[in-house]
Amino acid sequence: MMDLGNTVGASEDRLARRLARAVREPLLEKDALPEEFFAPLMAAAVYDPDPSFCRWFVEPAVYAFGRRRVVTALLDYLRKGTTAEQAGAKRAWYCAHVPLRADRSPAYARGGSRDPALDECHDVVDEWLKTSAEQPAREQA
Repeated sequence: MMDLGNTVGASEDRLARRLARAVREPLLEKDALPEEFFAPLMAAAVYDPDPSFCRWFVEPAVYAFGRRRVVTALLDYLRKGTTAEQAGAKRAWYCAHVPLRADRSPAYARGGSRDPALDECHDVVDEWLKTSAEQPAREQA
């Protein structure tokens, strides 16, 4: 059971933060997350207006699904999303580059190693930079 503390009279924003705080640690403690968690975690990160708070959704996704998959999803939001989704993807992008530590999540260090392909994303970063550079030109057209 999640301990959300006293939520009586709490603002919607405060309640959302308590809920995220309550689920973040259990997500990080898992060595794997079900596939159906990926899209909601990405959506929560993109739609959260606070650049620091969106990390609470991005970080478990990076550990469980790999940095490559997370940044690829954010690139998709940048390319195809609404203006608000594009702004959210830009906020979440920074968080997607959290340093990975074996002591932070069992998803990182099964048997003491992690498949480097999960986190290799230089080509996606290049695409992000290219798409970001093209956006102002598209917005002016």
